[in-house]
Amino acid sequence: MKRIVLFVLTNLAVVLVLGVVASLLGVNRHLTANGLNLSALLGFALIMGFGGATISLLISKPMAKWTTPGLRVIEQPQNADEAWIVGTVQKLAQKAGIGMPEVAIFEGEPNAFATGAFKNSALVAVSDGLLRGMTAEEIEAVIGHEVAHIANGDMVTMTLIQGVMNTFVVFLSRVIGYAVDSFLRKGDDRESSGPGIGYMVTTLVLDIVLGFVAAIIVAWFSRQREFRADAGSAQLLGRKQPMVNALARLGGMTPGELPKSVAAMGIAGGIGQLFSTHPPIEERIAALQNSQ
Repeated sequence: MKRIVLFVLTNLAVVLVLGVVASLLGVNRHLTANGLNLSALLGFALIMGFGGATISLLISKPMAKWTTPGLRVIEQPQNADEAWIVGTVQKLAQKAGIGMPEVAIFEGEPNAFATGAFKNSALVAVSDGLLRGMTAEEIEAVIGHEVAHIANGDMVTMTLIQGVMNTFVVFLSRVIGYAVDSFLRKGDDRESSGPGIGYMVTTLVLDIVLGFVAAIIVAWFSRQREFRADAGSAQLLGRKQPMVNALARLGGMTPGELPKSVAAMGIAGGIGQLFSTHPPIEERIAALQNSQ
C-alpha cells in the first residue's frame, strides 16, 4: 500500500510541476479565439511528453530504493556473499568502462534490475530469491546483463523513446480533437469561448487509444534492448553459456514482481506479447546462441 501511495503522489507531483511550467511558458493556452495555435501546442506536448519521462529518469534511483521491498544498499559487505557480489559488480563495471554502481539486495522472488540516470552513478540490485536459486556463474551472468544495460545507456534511450511517444500522443490527440470539434460545430453561428464537447471527448479517447499504441512501440524497443543486454553479458564474461544457463534457470522459476518504476529494467518480466518489456526466455536463448 505504501508503494502505491508513493507512486501516485509522485506522479501527481510530476503532473503539477509540468502544468506550472507549461503555464509559465504560456504554451498551455494553445486553444485561442482564432483556432489552434500549433506552435504553442507543440511546446505543450514537448513539455508534457519529455518532461514527465525526464523527471522519471532523474528520480529513478531514489524511487527504486523507496519502492522496492526490503532493498538494502551494501555500504559495507557484511559477509563473504555480499563481498563477492560487490566484487563481481566492480569487475564487470570496469570491463564495461562505467563507474562503479551502487549495489543492493532486495527481498523477493528471482529478479534483478539496474536503474539510474547516469552511467557512472547507477544502481544494480539483485533479489535474495535469485541469489538462493542460481549458481555463482549464473548470478554473475545476470549481473553482467544489468551492467550491460547501464553501459548501453538503456535507461536514457528508453526515456527518449518514451518522451517522443508521449509527445506524439499529446499533440495528435489535440489536433484531431480540434478537427472533430470544428466539424461538429460546422454551421453553428453561436460564439464559443472554449473547446466544445467534441474536443474534450475526442482528446480523452485518443489519449487512451494512442497511449496504448505508444506503449506497444515502447515495449517493442524494450524487447530489443533485452537481446542486446544478454549479448552484452556474454561479451563481458567472455562466453555465452553462463547467460544461456541463467536464462534457462529463469525459465523454470516464477520471476518476482518489480515496482513499476524499474519493471522494464528487470532481468525478467512483462505481461502479454505486445505489451511485454521482455521477450520470451526461449527467444532470448535462441538469439544468444545464434549470435556471433
